Amino acid sequence: MSVNSKLYEGKAKILYTTDDPEVLLADFKDDATAFNAQKRGSIKEKGIINCSISSKLFQQLEAHGIKTHFIDSPAPNQMRVRAVKILPLEVVVRNIAAGSLCQQTGLPLGTLLQPPLVEFYYKNDLLGDPLLTRDRLLLMALATAEQVDTITHLALQINDFLIGFWQQCGITLVDFKLEFGVDSQQQVLLADEISPDTCRLWDIAEEDPNRRVMDKDRFRRDLGNVENAYQEVLQRVLKVVEATN
Repeated sequence: MSVNSKLYEGKAKILYTTDDPEVLLADFKDDATAFNAQKRGSIKEKGIINCSISSKLFQQLEAHGIKTHFIDSPAPNQMRVRAVKILPLEVVVRNIAAGSLCQQTGLPLGTLLQPPLVEFYYKNDLLGDPLLTRDRLLLMALATAEQVDTITHLALQINDFLIGFWQQCGITLVDFKLEFGVDSQQQVLLADEISPDTCRLWDIAEEDPNRRVMDKDRFRRDLGNVENAYQEVLQRVLKVVEATN
């Protein structure tokens, strides 16, 4: 596979075209951003860690019937993916109240959400990625009604699987962000990544509200030991995957 030109560069990844128009190469970066890129930094080996975790989780999801854009990982920080047109939506699934949900609603941190809450945000940095209602989403033609139903169903399926997987890792899945794309066959696929950058993860064995954090909140909130937390998540993922294979 030959790599051609840079197609797109985002906050966490660079996408390159390849000699196959249906295949792209995603290069995961060590760059770290928060608060719509108002805070910037770097996390050592984040690209390798997030690519490795995402690759393993995509393979696990594929084995459980969830179709993703993942093909393979030709290098530690690179992933070959199916070319998709990304829907301009961030789909957030919340199992426990934290972060912006607490700030915007007054719900106490740690409130269990039954059933899980699925939210849609407009993927637009200039507008601050605003929260959308279903009617607004459809009015803006960001997705069709059928696509909204499909990604909602898939998000809940993915959540069911990930809750169990992270529990095996000794981790509580608080909430997480997903992105979806449409391939050349108009099939909706899970895209982007699943990693400590996109998930809020708490160590089950740790009660201290700061020490239990194992995700990008350590960077957002200046909690320190960011690299160690990411490495620990990777090692737990690899251990669980090895045990189940």
